[in-house]
Amino acid sequence: GYGFVAAVLPVWLVLAPRDYLSTFLKIGTIVALAIGILVTMPELKMPALTQFVDGTGPVWKGGLFPFLFITIACGAVSGFHALIASGTTPKLLDNECNSRYIGYGAMLMESFVAIMAMVAASVIEPGVYFAMNSPAAIVGGDVVTVAQTVSSWGFAITPDALTALAHDIGETTVLARAGGAPTLAVGIAQILHNVLPGENTMAFWYHFAILFEALFILTAVDAGTRAGRFMLQDLLGSFVPALKRTESWPANVLATGLCVAMWGYLLYQGVIDPLGGINTLWPLFGISNQMLAGIALMLATVVLIKMKRQRYIWVTMLPAVWLLICTTYAGFIKLFDANPAVGFLALAKKYSTALDAGQVIAPAKNIDQMQHVIINAYTNAGLTVLFLFVVFSILFYAVKVGAAAWGRKERTDKEAPYHSLPDA
Repeated sequence: GYGFVAAVLPVWLVLAPRDYLSTFLKIGTIVALAIGILVTMPELKMPALTQFVDGTGPVWKGGLFPFLFITIACGAVSGFHALIASGTTPKLLDNECNSRYIGYGAMLMESFVAIMAMVAASVIEPGVYFAMNSPAAIVGGDVVTVAQTVSSWGFAITPDALTALAHDIGETTVLARAGGAPTLAVGIAQILHNVLPGENTMAFWYHFAILFEALFILTAVDAGTRAGRFMLQDLLGSFVPALKRTESWPANVLATGLCVAMWGYLLYQGVIDPLGGINTLWPLFGISNQMLAGIALMLATVVLIKMKRQRYIWVTMLPAVWLLICTTYAGFIKLFDANPAVGFLALAKKYSTALDAGQVIAPAKNIDQMQHVIINAYTNAGLTVLFLFVVFSILFYAVKVGAAAWGRKERTDKEAPYHSLPDA
């Protein structure tokens, strides 16, 4: 509902003021967390490397390369931010001179958030971390079984410790809370509780941290849906010119509705997936986000060539090549790896074979859940193929246009002709 409304209404009415107010809470919370870390100097309890570095751990499947570089996404390089900065951010600027300060400063703050998140996740007990982030199908569904399983990996934890932590943060359980947000919230709560101790303050800081994280989600929902609406209108406008008019309410509502329906479907399928939504959706997020970054860097390289500033193209070309290698390799692994825990097609084949034999494979509990796993695996595979096709198509045209511009002596970075906006 919110994503639909924020994408349909003018940017100044909902998106701009909400994002403006959210910024104060985001920056304030991160600064408070940084001060708390400096004051308390907490011990980093998570080892630098664990036995799961080979990719066989309960939280993530796959080798350190390339999945490290698509798991750590927005904190290092973010294609989503490049997309938003191309269309939505300019509408929020009071002065064009502020664009570098806001764009570059926002990415520095994003990296700062990522560093704080890693610190917060590393100060909690490793046993608690794995209990929170491991699927119930692997570690079990009760505190006794989970404590035994996690302790057998070398990360000692007791059932009483898990129960006490859940009580301290005001929750019924901390088990199987994958996705990163609850882990970050627990880390923030522990750090700020040590700075300002008191009765029930752990629960307050935990839920305050969840609120803080929700602001990031709302920002992604409203700006992402809006950007999706613009792109969908541009695409559909190639077939029906009237749909390209962003000032048209029918075209606006239709494109927004289709966009919300598409990401809503993926979200719903992730929720009902017995393997867990985060396991279903996160690999696609990492791959698509970094592919968007690669696309942005490719386009920037072409623009530099058109501007006859070839001596600077290494600044954008080198990271573009690295991102394309990582994302393409990760995409092919997720498609064709023979391990069902890694490859989408292998997972679909495993469950399809079992379904044909009349078997139900855990964590699925019935035939319907088996079918959900198969459908989601094929959906993920199809989206991965689409992402790869788009990236290689843009790479082809980037090389073609860049080579043509390189051979010309004059600059070719001409902008589109000016078109005045219609009267409101």
